[in-house]
Amino acid sequence: MLALAALGWVLESEERAARYLELTGLDPDSLRAGLGDPMILASALEFLANDEPDLIRAAEALAVTPEELVAAKDLLLA
Repeated sequence: MLALAALGWVLESEERAARYLELTGLDPDSLRAGLGDPMILASALEFLANDEPDLIRAAEALAVTPEELVAAKDLLLA
């Protein structure tokens, strides 16, 4: 659930969403189709982990710590 919430946060900003899609190579249709795919969800957390300011803002918005977001990514990739 945390990964899905993080993905939602990423997609709230048009600029951030465009950057995410560009970096991941996903398009809106493949993103929608892959919402249940752990790799897609982990990609949103990886995106945040690679940009500390976004990671911190996402953690604040989701009422978790940045470490919890990174741990969720690691869990999905395990």
